[in-house]
Amino acid sequence: MTTSPETNHSNMNTNAQATPTRVIVVGNGMVGHHFVEQLIEQSGTEQFEISVFGEEIHRAYDRVHLSEYFADKDAEDLALCEPDFYSKNQVSFYAGEQISEINRSEKVVTTAKGERYGYDKLILATGSYPFVPPIPGFDREACLVYRTLEDLDQIRDFSNGSKTGVVIGGGLLGLEAANALKQLGLDTHVVEFAPRLMPVQLDDEAGATLKQRIEDLGVQVHTCMQTQEIVDGNNSRHRMNFAEGTHLEGDCLETDVIVFSAGIRPQDALARSSELELGERGGIVVDSQCLTSDKDIYAIGECALWNGQIFGLVAPGYQMAKVAVSHLLEGDASSESFTGADMSTKLKLLGVDVGSIGDAHAHTPGAKVYRYLDEPAQTYRKIVVSEDGKNLLGAVLVGDNSRYDSLLQYALNGIELPAEPAGLILPEGSGSAPALGVDALPDTASICSCLNVSKGQIVEAVASGCTSVAEVKDVTKAASGCGGCAALVKDVVNAELANLGVEVNNDICEHFVLTRQEMFHLIKVEEIKTFDELLAKHGKGMGCEICKPAAGSILASVWNEHIQEKSHVSLQDTNDTFMANMQKDGTYSVVPRIAGGEITPDKLIVLGEVAKEFNLYTKITGGQRVDLFGARLEQLPLIWQKLVDAGFETGHAYGKSLRTVKSCVGSTWCRYGVQDSVGMAILLEDRYKGLRAPHKIKFAVSGCTRECAEAQSKDIGVIATENGWNLYTCGNGGMKPRHADLFATDLNDEQLIQAIDRLLMFYVRTADRLQRTARWMENLEGGLEYLQDVILNDSLGLGEELESQMALIIDTYQCEWKTTLENPEKLKRFRQFVNSDETDSHIQFVQERDQIRPARKEEKTAANENRIPAEEISA
Repeated sequence: MTTSPETNHSNMNTNAQATPTRVIVVGNGMVGHHFVEQLIEQSGTEQFEISVFGEEIHRAYDRVHLSEYFADKDAEDLALCEPDFYSKNQVSFYAGEQISEINRSEKVVTTAKGERYGYDKLILATGSYPFVPPIPGFDREACLVYRTLEDLDQIRDFSNGSKTGVVIGGGLLGLEAANALKQLGLDTHVVEFAPRLMPVQLDDEAGATLKQRIEDLGVQVHTCMQTQEIVDGNNSRHRMNFAEGTHLEGDCLETDVIVFSAGIRPQDALARSSELELGERGGIVVDSQCLTSDKDIYAIGECALWNGQIFGLVAPGYQMAKVAVSHLLEGDASSESFTGADMSTKLKLLGVDVGSIGDAHAHTPGAKVYRYLDEPAQTYRKIVVSEDGKNLLGAVLVGDNSRYDSLLQYALNGIELPAEPAGLILPEGSGSAPALGVDALPDTASICSCLNVSKGQIVEAVASGCTSVAEVKDVTKAASGCGGCAALVKDVVNAELANLGVEVNNDICEHFVLTRQEMFHLIKVEEIKTFDELLAKHGKGMGCEICKPAAGSILASVWNEHIQEKSHVSLQDTNDTFMANMQKDGTYSVVPRIAGGEITPDKLIVLGEVAKEFNLYTKITGGQRVDLFGARLEQLPLIWQKLVDAGFETGHAYGKSLRTVKSCVGSTWCRYGVQDSVGMAILLEDRYKGLRAPHKIKFAVSGCTRECAEAQSKDIGVIATENGWNLYTCGNGGMKPRHADLFATDLNDEQLIQAIDRLLMFYVRTADRLQRTARWMENLEGGLEYLQDVILNDSLGLGEELESQMALIIDTYQCEWKTTLENPEKLKRFRQFVNSDETDSHIQFVQERDQIRPARKEEKTAANENRIPAEEISA
């Protein structure tokens, strides 16, 4: 669809009712895109002719998760819509097109290329730009900002081959930028003018706690520092001099890359040139309907100034977009109004929880403050209450956000506090108050602040027939923004289902009136060894594809018998049945274990020889091992016999079990390494390689805080320090990535292994079916703090039992493929014919292409667009 040019404006006037209203959106960020989505959702595609102009070449993308761009994400992963969104909804999208002029009298916009487009309603969603202090040398090479994907590309390019990076600014975006530099492998420093990090959100004690946590992660923080100039460095690209006229010795001022993150300014240049009303310090003045001084022009998001305020979060921008759509559709009579926004924030910065709610600095007259500081655990909590002690005015959290949702609801909804408000922030069992239940929340309570979804809207969705969180999410969009409210959404849904008399069923399936945890305890306590015995004692029917694999996993976790035993084989899914991952073409992958990524030249040669002999596609994985693809079922024993003879073991790539322990080269080779990360990785992989769990588990061990093994994205992450090992837990990738939490610091080898033994076995015992460690910990009442108490302090008295159970798994380990190769009965499962060991040489296996490797995405696209036969595409 082509946007109507300015010459069509007169046509609309002659036949106003027949011509759609032309809406031009200037800016294709998160807020501008949300406006378009809302307008389409509420009006369809007939009433309006929508055109979107974006300066960037990309579709709208998620800036909230921008730092994930350095963690194997690309622009497509971050995109907020599918590529066909615009064409499907008849929206004209102009990527890389900047609007340079607005002619308000003619109602025409002009692009930087000189093209003119007419509008009836204009939406300015131009956002903000990074503020760069006018420091002499600010425009030197490799002095960058952190705002767009192009900025991140530049940061990555200049970081390549560099050693050190400095971020100027210790606010939210500054710490995000520091995380990006750290992910790129740079020695990272943060320079902040204020006396503490995040000075707007945090007080001195919270800032100090955050500083200590971040420095423990290997990022050096320098507060009360004003950069005076940037000049040539002696050993690096730059040297930073401070206002005192001196420069400190060391890497903090000798740096290769500098990233400015000193705040934002509203992007109002277009409005200024169009003579729209602006604030004294910038920003496009809007009223409560988000209208500017021109009744046909709206401004939303970070470019808009409402009541003297600029809102630098995405949630207020979304509210503005919704208000503008409402006014566009309804006019003044019944449209919604923008009345300000809650600026509370719940963040995870470099893996550290940070929360700030309301009047965090106790500016309200008569306000009282309660504080709780746990220096060893590096957690800080503070609440600000009204003079009469009945209302929560604000809060600050560092190191543990498990109380955030409950405190936020107290603050937003005016819920009366307990008689002893301090109980809201005290540790469990120390006079702490119970968490605020969802029944105590009014229907007006905001559950999802990103999309402004209330408890009442969720309740209405359930009343209308939604019976699951997924269905409620589809209807209300709750938890589809940052995802931080997902647990609260689940609580509201379950509570409302219970209120309606709908049973919230946590049973594994129709055959067992048990949760996975209950099934685990019965199997262990009653020493049940087979599924048939379990079914006879505690189930009914014959079992199904849900309960059988769950029971099979538990039996393996408790007794560790071979999964190919006659009593167990029927419980396994396809991959476990044949101890290999089935691929899309019906063949299988072969993945031998390469502990810690360490391998001898001879073993590498064996892998190459096997791949050539059986014509297998080979790939180096992110977990530092070699995958061999394309093996037929009857070839699997032949391949594994060669691998086992060469000293390889199964890599359990097919099981819900330990996959890999990734490592860097550590102190053995790296000049930065402070511990033997390879040795520790091999020790851990050999120790836990036989453990079956509710879901797959991945480890990593980094030899220093440069974090080359990416340990903070793993279920178990270990990072070396000068004093031992820091342990991180419950991170994972996948559809809902999550940074791991710092669990314990400066552990010696024995302490580290003991903590991991207990943690893994507690996970195996208590997690739900197919639940990753990240979701498991989030669903534990008390979260990280509770888990630390159980594992490190043995608060439940389970430590010795958990260690004993892990010892059993370790002592009974067997390579499942080696055992299978030694048993003729087990090998019968891998025959081409059920009743014969013979093979039929006449059967032809035809490959889709003349090369084993599938065409990459861009090659498939080229084939489709140019109609090139797939077989002609070069491998």
